[in-house]
Amino acid sequence: MFLKSSIIIASLIALIFAGCGADKRVVVAKDKTLPSWYKNPQRTTSSDLYALGEGQNRDEAIANALSQMASTLSVSVSSNYNAKTVVREGSINSSNGVYTNNVQSDVQKIRISNYELIQADSLGFKSYAVLIKSNKRQLFESLNKEINHNIAKVYQQELALDDANTMQKLAFYKKSTLSLKSLPNTIIVMNVLNPAFSGNEALHKQQEIEVLYAQTLDSISFSVESNRDANNLKSPISRGLSAKKLKIKRSNAKTHFNIYINSDIEEADSYGFTLARSEISIITKDYRGVVVGSNSLNIIGQSSQGMAIAKQNVAIKLNAMIKKEGIAKVLGLDI
Repeated sequence: MFLKSSIIIASLIALIFAGCGADKRVVVAKDKTLPSWYKNPQRTTSSDLYALGEGQNRDEAIANALSQMASTLSVSVSSNYNAKTVVREGSINSSNGVYTNNVQSDVQKIRISNYELIQADSLGFKSYAVLIKSNKRQLFESLNKEINHNIAKVYQQELALDDANTMQKLAFYKKSTLSLKSLPNTIIVMNVLNPAFSGNEALHKQQEIEVLYAQTLDSISFSVESNRDANNLKSPISRGLSAKKLKIKRSNAKTHFNIYINSDIEEADSYGFTLARSEISIITKDYRGVVVGSNSLNIIGQSSQGMAIAKQNVAIKLNAMIKKEGIAKVLGLDI
């Protein structure tokens, strides 16, 4: 009897919940209708560039749209330059396809700051879409303004080099070479936007700076000296310089630099190991004795075989540091 009553009660409860479920059905929202500008975006014309971009938010969508716009430019570059034979680094590169692919990749890195946000809309959860536009004439003018600004800056800074030492000149040529690195591909894009534009003057200045950097780098040389405790540290420094194809020799030329390594070592013991606590000072001077770079390092060498091996371990760690960070950073120089 008890079992029969339990079954009846359970059945009644099930019917009650079934009735509630019938009254409160789950309503699934319809998918958001995609805007017409998204389904059929405007195409690039002879005067304007258009690009569609998506992302998790508005900023990401705009960034992707700008990337897409740069890709559109690179396709234009491809169609204009694919048929041309290209001379690069003193040899004829007959593989135009490879060259064009490289140019396309570099073109996509060009910053497009001149654009207009035409449309923007949320497509749903973490999905945003935008349509941007850039007028080709205005884009050309903005790129031209940027080039003129960079070239003028190089000319202005170059005037201050009259009293500079060789290392300061080298740092300037290196910095300028990096700042003008994208110039050739920017000019290619500008030529696509305006076929009458050549940019030869700017290109000539860039090439001049590159030549001066290479010539200055080739002209400098170094000698490495040390106190007694730093004798084993000369080798890692010399190898680091040689790895950058810098000359190691003695000279009195104005383009010669002397590197002085001083090491103060304190011996200690720890858990059966001998420690060589080294305070290392590295100073670089020009031919007049003027300090042009310096650095201080604290390196602890260790060995279970005595102090001599612990000192060698300091040299090994210095060598590893040079390989990881570069000889320029270890010396405190911009080379």
